[in-house]
Amino acid sequence: MSDFLADCPARLALELIADKWTAVVLYGLSRGPVRHGDLVELIGGISRKVLTQTLRRLEAHGLVRRHAYAEVPPRVEYELTPLGATLIEPIHVLTEWAKANGDAVLDALDAQGGLSTSA
Repeated sequence: MSDFLADCPARLALELIADKWTAVVLYGLSRGPVRHGDLVELIGGISRKVLTQTLRRLEAHGLVRRHAYAEVPPRVEYELTPLGATLIEPIHVLTEWAKANGDAVLDALDAQGGLSTSA
């Protein structure tokens, strides 16, 4: 259990990838470099501000690379680093689990008097 103490690297990494938007943004970058506006459209439901914050955090942690081209108007693309790319398979596995079990999770929540499936 010591792998998840407050200041250990494993816990810090899990906190990073457990963020609401991290997995979605990383997966959005999994097919190659993407511009900010295209990523907003691809993901859907994320504000430009939150996407910028998420990309900056992922860049600071070595998972995403930002490349600004010297053009007018400026063009900026984001892509996964080799480290970031190592997360795509685990994200895919979790996505498949969510597809297979999402209804069961919502049914269990409903059975306990939780949120309805329309929420």
